[in-house]
Amino acid sequence: MTALVTPRALAPADATASQNMLQLVQLRWLAIAGQCVTILLTHYAFGIVLPIVPMLAVLAGLALLNAVSMLWLRSGRPIDNRALLVALLLDVLCLSVQLYFSGGATNPFVSLFLLQVVLGSVLLKQGSTWVVVVVTSIAFALLTIVYRPIVLPDDYRTSLFQLHVQGMWVCFALVAVLLVMFVTRINRNLRARDAHLAAMQRQAAEEDHIVRIGLLASGAAHELGTPLSSLSVILGDWRRAPGIAGDPDLAHDLSEMQAEVQRCKAIVTGILLAAGEARGEASTVTSVRAFFGRVVADWQAARGFAGLRYDDAFGADVPIVSDTVLQQMVFNLLDNAAEASSEEIRIGLARDGDMLLVTVADRGSGFATATIEAIGRPYNSTKRTAGAGLGLFLVANVMRKLGGTMEARNRLGGGAEVVLHLPLSALALTE
Repeated sequence: MTALVTPRALAPADATASQNMLQLVQLRWLAIAGQCVTILLTHYAFGIVLPIVPMLAVLAGLALLNAVSMLWLRSGRPIDNRALLVALLLDVLCLSVQLYFSGGATNPFVSLFLLQVVLGSVLLKQGSTWVVVVVTSIAFALLTIVYRPIVLPDDYRTSLFQLHVQGMWVCFALVAVLLVMFVTRINRNLRARDAHLAAMQRQAAEEDHIVRIGLLASGAAHELGTPLSSLSVILGDWRRAPGIAGDPDLAHDLSEMQAEVQRCKAIVTGILLAAGEARGEASTVTSVRAFFGRVVADWQAARGFAGLRYDDAFGADVPIVSDTVLQQMVFNLLDNAAEASSEEIRIGLARDGDMLLVTVADRGSGFATATIEAIGRPYNSTKRTAGAGLGLFLVANVMRKLGGTMEARNRLGGGAEVVLHLPLSALALTE
């Protein structure tokens, strides 16, 4: 099983309206084809004389409307409620003209006005929906008094009512099929929009959680700065004391204590830099291979992990700006892998076009199914220790901010693997 955490790449807010306009265009093509077949069959097969030229001209106008709508969609211009309203009103106008040439309100296909009303109620705002209701009602009323009667052959005059009922059945079946097709697709668009909104709300909550963690870490770093400095001064004084300087064991222990204090001070400084304080000092010019080589060496030296294997297959080096946040992100992945596998972990560096690929793999028990399905969410971990599950959560959000993706999966041979796909442009030097 594989889980993928991606940046915000979902459809924009007006994507639903664009999809709805596309559904209108597709329905209009079906309407054009259906009307064309009906007109030609009625005129030539059944011998009922219709004004072919003006009715086919209306279909040509609908085809032109579809072409304009498709150009609008491909241009990327936003589709709003007004555009959908205009499109529906033009459909009502074309339907009214077709009914005028084919018997007006006596034509059983006059019920197609209801289809326009239903489409308006689904696609438009409430005020615009009532506009469609009023326009279709007026059009229906006018067609009861202003229309061109259909001249039927003598064979149909004795069965006129039966012919009307058959037309009503065809109209009912057509409207039913079109409504099912349209409403089903609209519901799919609405579900996609709801899923997009839910994802945005979840991401906003996660980012708020990150802000609170950052504020807490920044405050703790400020508070720890003073006692760590005091400890560093005291240890320096002790080291110069004759009793300690003359004892090799005590001097060695004191050196280790000073090294650990310096490490703590470096961590505190890194937290403050990552929080945005003295950010300009945090970024230095380096290269991809130099940066990751140093990060891997620093982590191995600090953790004393002998089973680390580093595979550098990046290729030609690329200049970048190093970042404390990026270093801490790699540290988090290596720490998680070391906890899962005490024998061997691997970190690989590779390149795929303009993307930097960083792979961290271990030989542990792998991710639990529930964990991998919710990868990147806070406190998503099977470990019971306090704060467990924040490592991958912070990595996922850093990748999201940098425009990259994080992919987590279980390896076939056992163990887990996390792959970072990071655009090199996010680390590139800027003028």
